[in-house]
Amino acid sequence: MIHVIAFYLFAFVTLASAVFVIMARNPVHSVLWLILAFFNAAGLMVLLGAEFIAMLLVIVYVGAVAVLFLFVVMMLDIDFAELRAGFVRNAPLGLLIAVILAIELFVGVVANSTGKAALGTPDGTGAAPVGASNIEAIGALLYSRYLFLFEAAGIILLVAMIGAIVLTHRKRTGVRPQNVADQIARRHDEATINTRPEVGAGVKL
Repeated sequence: MIHVIAFYLFAFVTLASAVFVIMARNPVHSVLWLILAFFNAAGLMVLLGAEFIAMLLVIVYVGAVAVLFLFVVMMLDIDFAELRAGFVRNAPLGLLIAVILAIELFVGVVANSTGKAALGTPDGTGAAPVGASNIEAIGALLYSRYLFLFEAAGIILLVAMIGAIVLTHRKRTGVRPQNVADQIARRHDEATINTRPEVGAGVKL
């Protein structure tokens, strides 16, 4: 009984927060509602026994993507009048996309009711170890059958991160570069200078 109540609670809060993401006038409030939707979606994943996906939702989407959105929105100087004007201008296109998605959902429901697609029978190679949790089963599969693909994906992400750093790094004129070796080699007595200025004399720069 508690699982049914928790499911409807998480589902209702997820749908309500998703509606408020669209209806909120302030973009910062939209991002905060999006974070709430991610948390409740993670709760739904826990109820389904997919705790790994729930952890990904909290760590990746809430801890990285949504926080990045929040910082970007807070640092941008957003003109809300222009934002509303752009919303009205793009409303027909958004309505057309919504109608197409609704038609696709209707076709999918009708196709599922007429007869489910034959997905084949599993061969047992991807079966979870006996007595292992969901996370242990995913880890055993990633580090055994898909080890090289997993490492290749990590190398690609590392190269992409280095490329982004190289592309965004610019040498600015008039700015002293940071010398890490000098900062590490400096002594404690050279780091700060203790002065006792006289009253009304100011500070010597």
